[in-house]
Amino acid sequence: MGNVLVYAEHAHGKLPKATAVAVTAAKEAAAKMGGGDVILGLFGSDVSGLTDAAGKLGVSKVATLESPALEHHAADVAAAALKAIAEATDCDRVVFASTSKGKDIAPRLAGAMGASIATDVTGINDDGSIERPMYAGNAFATVEMHGDKKVLTVRTTAFEAQADEGSAAVEAVGADISAPANAIQFVSVEETKSDRPVLTEAERVVAGGRGLKSGENFTTVLEPLVDALGAAMGASRAAVDAGYVPNDLQVGQTGKVVAPTLYIAVGISGAIQHLAGMKDSKVIASINKDPEAPIFQISDFGLVADLFEAVPEMTEKVKGL
Repeated sequence: MGNVLVYAEHAHGKLPKATAVAVTAAKEAAAKMGGGDVILGLFGSDVSGLTDAAGKLGVSKVATLESPALEHHAADVAAAALKAIAEATDCDRVVFASTSKGKDIAPRLAGAMGASIATDVTGINDDGSIERPMYAGNAFATVEMHGDKKVLTVRTTAFEAQADEGSAAVEAVGADISAPANAIQFVSVEETKSDRPVLTEAERVVAGGRGLKSGENFTTVLEPLVDALGAAMGASRAAVDAGYVPNDLQVGQTGKVVAPTLYIAVGISGAIQHLAGMKDSKVIASINKDPEAPIFQISDFGLVADLFEAVPEMTEKVKGL
C-alpha cells in the first residue's frame, strides 16, 4: 500500500478545525488500512502563508501545489489538483472532512482515481472496515471497501482534532492544473460575516426552530441569549424553510452536524432530521411548550415553557453571572 493523503481545506489564510480532524482520521486509516505515511495536500493560488501551520499538524510531509487556476474553489479543478498530489506522493487513500467543500470534491476525485468511496465515516475498525450512519443515524453500517484506492469523508464530530505536533517538511508538487472544458465556472461568492464562533467548531450552540415564529424573533429573542453565552447560532430545517434565517445556520441531516459541549434547542420539536445533526452534543438543553416534543427524549435538561418568556429570563440570568 502507498501513503494516505489529507485534503487541507483552508479559507481566509487559516486551516479550520476540520482539517485537523481529517488528519486524525487519516492516521487511523494509515494504521488500520495498510500503513504508509500521512501527507497533507495543500493547494491554491498562493499557500505560502499556510505552510507553517500545516507542518505542525503531525503529518509526515506537506505537499503543496500552486496554480492560478486554484484561486477560487471549483470542485473539478480541486479534484485534479488532489489527484496530481496523490500521484506525486504515492498516496492511494485520500481523507476529507465531511464539510461542504470535502463532500463536493471527494466523489469527483474518487471517479478520477477509479477509487472506492465511503462518506460520512464515523469510525475505522481494526480490520480496515469502516462505520458510517444510516437512516439519520438510527442505524450504523459496517462497510468493507474494495480496491487498492480509497477515498473517505469523515464526520468532523466523530474524531478528535490533531493537536500541533512537530514541523513537517514542505515539498512543492509540479503539475499543470487547468480547468476542464466543461468545468464549473467561478462567478462570485457572498459570505455572511459574523463575530460569533463558527457553527461547526463552537463549544456552545443555541438553535431556534419554527416555534420562534419569525426571523425578527430570532434577532430580538434568540440572539441576546446567543451573544450572552458566546455561542454560535443554529436553526432547524423548519425555521430555514420558513425563511426565518439563512440555510448556513441549518443543523441536521441535510445541514451541519455539530457536537458542542452545550446545545440549547429553543422551539424545536425534535424531528429525526434535526436530531441527526446534534444528538452527539455533550449536554442538550431544550425549551418547548409541548411536553410531548420528541426533543425532550434526548435532552439532559428540558423546560416546558413559553420560549418568549423563558428565553429573555434565561438571558438575564446568564448576563448576571
